[in-house]
Amino acid sequence: MPVRTLVVDDSPSIRAMLTRILSADPEIEVVGQAPEPNTARAMIKQLEPDVITLDVEMPGMDGLSFLEKIMRLRPMPVVMCSTLTARGAATTIEALRLGAVDCIGKPSGNAEDLLRESVRLRETVKAAARSSVRPTVGVRAPATTTGPLRPDAVIAIGASTGGVEALFSLLGAMPADCPPILIVQHMPAAFTTSFAERLDRECKIRVREALDAMPLAWGTAYIAPGGGRHMELVGRDPGTIRLRTGDLVSGHRPSVDTLFRSVAMRGRGAVGIILTGMGSDGAQGLLAMRQAGAMTLGQARESCVVYGMPRSAQEIGAVHRERTLGALPEAILAACQN
Repeated sequence: MPVRTLVVDDSPSIRAMLTRILSADPEIEVVGQAPEPNTARAMIKQLEPDVITLDVEMPGMDGLSFLEKIMRLRPMPVVMCSTLTARGAATTIEALRLGAVDCIGKPSGNAEDLLRESVRLRETVKAAARSSVRPTVGVRAPATTTGPLRPDAVIAIGASTGGVEALFSLLGAMPADCPPILIVQHMPAAFTTSFAERLDRECKIRVREALDAMPLAWGTAYIAPGGGRHMELVGRDPGTIRLRTGDLVSGHRPSVDTLFRSVAMRGRGAVGIILTGMGSDGAQGLLAMRQAGAMTLGQARESCVVYGMPRSAQEIGAVHRERTLGALPEAILAACQN
């Protein structure tokens, strides 16, 4: 059965473009178009779509309130479709925190860019239809340890679809004195600064967007900047961040695989975690970490929005143990102990 999709956007031309792009895939059926929330609400009841594409910012409406009502009254996969700019980043981050499956840019640009973005839009909608939407998890009480932590401990995390919500939960449970945390979350370049700032306000640990040559510090998490460069760990005790240009790795830049391979040098001092997401980025890097003696953890299927990246890592033997999202903070800290 094709994925029944409802397109919600205030612009008639954008609705027509999204409908044309999505309808080009025989596995997607656009069952309706809505210019604003009241119409969309009625069409959801009438048409029962599998997925909604929703504009982040529509004049005269509070898109976040509409999304919050959807997730509270009729939880279903929602893909935010926006002009990806820094101005709308805070709104988009909040939408992802509220439970939107993903946020993608409205296809635009030259023919090559339009084709690439159109393919991503279709693949995201189909992945959203297979996702597991659940109530939003709030910030948790900090996890605790039962013994001293290794002085060379470092934590590396990779995530994609569903990862924003997962990271709010996981980082919110990390204590203020936890080891340094390096994170690659697949996210457009315009959003990572706002994402780091929002996490920093809500978590006990410090959260920063990573800079090249930035030294690691305990009690701090570092978000890889989106879009242009890979993030790696270099040096020891506790080490330094390196941002470098390079080709796409596993289809991404920054790539989880690249981060994990660089952290593997820490051996038993490292802990690798692969969270919810589409595709397989991170699987090979996590395997390199495990082979180097690091503890590796995967998010269990039942708590993933998309059990893609963790499944790929599990299938090649890269994961020591799988844990639900709620159990991961304690498992991470236990793995960091002497």
